[in-house]
Amino acid sequence: MSDAPLLTETRGAVMIITINDAPWNRMSAAFMDELETLVADIAKNDDIRAVVLTGAGDKNFSVGMNLKEIGTAIQAKGGQDAFFDQRWNVVSAIENMDKPWIATFFGNCLGGGLELPLGCHFRLAAEEGCQIGLPEMDLGAVPAWGGSARLPRVVGRTHAIDMILRGKKISGPEAFRISLANEVWPLGELKDRAIALAEELAAQPRLAVQAMLGALMSSPTKTLEESLADERAAVHLTSGTPDAQEGIMAFLEKRKPVFNQS
Repeated sequence: MSDAPLLTETRGAVMIITINDAPWNRMSAAFMDELETLVADIAKNDDIRAVVLTGAGDKNFSVGMNLKEIGTAIQAKGGQDAFFDQRWNVVSAIENMDKPWIATFFGNCLGGGLELPLGCHFRLAAEEGCQIGLPEMDLGAVPAWGGSARLPRVVGRTHAIDMILRGKKISGPEAFRISLANEVWPLGELKDRAIALAEELAAQPRLAVQAMLGALMSSPTKTLEESLADERAAVHLTSGTPDAQEGIMAFLEKRKPVFNQS
């Protein structure tokens, strides 16, 4: 069994990233250093078109930072701001990437174990056993990886205030109810479903996915006119491409399209 802080597996155009610290899957300084490098590599790799982020085993996705090493980790980075900047930058790089990321919620998903998935484009939750939250208040602290900025944008300010100020932990079905999770599955099916979703997304036309992710992820900060301009730019980018031609031919021939052939 590898003692590497994270593991990777590639299945076709899908990469599976596993936090490798079962059963707690703490996000150590070494994990963040490796993830930072890996995220940059994935962004440049056209062969990878979707990513699954999960945790080793079936007990917990992640309980967040390894608090026992935080002092030495901050010192090694040159201070608190540099330490948290790395985490901000990694989550932002995932969020702004032009290929979809899918996170799996199971067991404890706390602190960074929620903040990292908040940068992902899809979140799938186990229907049993989930404890999802930002419990920093219980430690006399506050979220520091962007959780207080992203959570209200995903679930709305009312739910975010409730979760953060009370250190509230919610279940998978509750996460689905407030739009924190896209889907809920039995724990035994969760990882397979996340991989299947990644394969489905990877099979979509690459340029169209890239254009739409860029437009959709930036739309909350833009006016309607700016978002319409982004959509028109996406139309120009995808018009007449081999994938667009394949999609039309498949429709006319009443068959399923096969994209990304060139």
